[in-house]
Amino acid sequence: MQDNENIKFDCFRGCTVCRGDDDQLQCEYRHGCCKLETYDWLAGINQEQYDPYFEVRFKNTRKGFYVNASGQNVKMGDLVIVEAQSGHDLGIITLEGPVVGRQMRAKGINPQTYEFKKIYRKAKPFDIEKWQEAIAREQDTMIRARQIAAELGLEMKIGDVEFQGDGTKAIFYYIADGRVDFRQLIKVFAEEFRIRIEMKQIGARQEAGLIGGLGVCGRELCCANYITQFKSITTTAARVQDLSLNPQKLAGQCGKLKCCLNFEVANYMDAQSRLPKVSEPLEFEDGLAYLVKTDILRELMYFSYDKNSLVNIYPLDAYEVREIIKMNRNGIRPESLKLEPEPVSPEFVTSVGDDSITRFDKPERSKKRNHRGGGNRRGKRQGGGEKEQ
Repeated sequence: MQDNENIKFDCFRGCTVCRGDDDQLQCEYRHGCCKLETYDWLAGINQEQYDPYFEVRFKNTRKGFYVNASGQNVKMGDLVIVEAQSGHDLGIITLEGPVVGRQMRAKGINPQTYEFKKIYRKAKPFDIEKWQEAIAREQDTMIRARQIAAELGLEMKIGDVEFQGDGTKAIFYYIADGRVDFRQLIKVFAEEFRIRIEMKQIGARQEAGLIGGLGVCGRELCCANYITQFKSITTTAARVQDLSLNPQKLAGQCGKLKCCLNFEVANYMDAQSRLPKVSEPLEFEDGLAYLVKTDILRELMYFSYDKNSLVNIYPLDAYEVREIIKMNRNGIRPESLKLEPEPVSPEFVTSVGDDSITRFDKPERSKKRNHRGGGNRRGKRQGGGEKEQ
């Protein structure tokens, strides 16, 4: 077993890299180490029509389907040399068997008409060495590329660089608000790095997913964990959930609205459909009651006789508010809102009974001190000790 200090974890590609006793690079696939991980829920099921097809993953969000036309003995977790647009690339097989057919169907790929690129062979130690050398150049290349773009005065930001497995080509992921003229930039890149250049535009949310990080919730960013398709997010989602429209709290690390704002919108819209619309104050015999607050999920609406105060508020269920609105339309005024009972909040109950959760806390000592003689204090301490025995 290798020493953990010598193991390098590459979470961008989902693998570990270390040198063995023979000084050769060893690369192993790590399940669940990348957000593009797909659970093989059809493992052990054999369908021969999908045997030649494999899913091969590269860096970040790039993966594709390849065919093993030569009949090589490859399996999930193997590093393979695959066909590329120019040259060859190195990737990791992450799916095999019938689940590949389900994934192709979900992406609208027909195996009968789709032109699959080929898997050439398994990667040899020489291929892995060259691959790791290309990966080691990515960080420095990205920094230098940003400097060149700034020198040319281009309004763009290069977020990441991905080298091809043979080291002859690199994909530059960039962010730009408008159209960018790359003619001069690509010439400078080609002269500086001596490789073929491919420019690929991404959004701010995709850049955050590539870089990764932790959100204010303390968990890994959703865009770096599992989100691959980004939907438009507007402030309407925050208004539906009755959230404060504070840009500092609603914006994520990408500077855009948080993706999690869309997670519970459907639940809030469903709950709001059962809430009556209160456009006027409710009429009671002792005055007018104004709507000051709404608990959407609990379907509670809080009313107060003073529309500018939140001190004395009275809760009403949605169906009760609907009935009172009907009564007001018919000229009927209920007696008083103050007769409504106060809502009882649920108390904590343990799994073993109704014991108090504070039973493990140490009791607070009394702050009162006896300022009489020292003998009395000693006597009290001795008495306390006898009780503890």
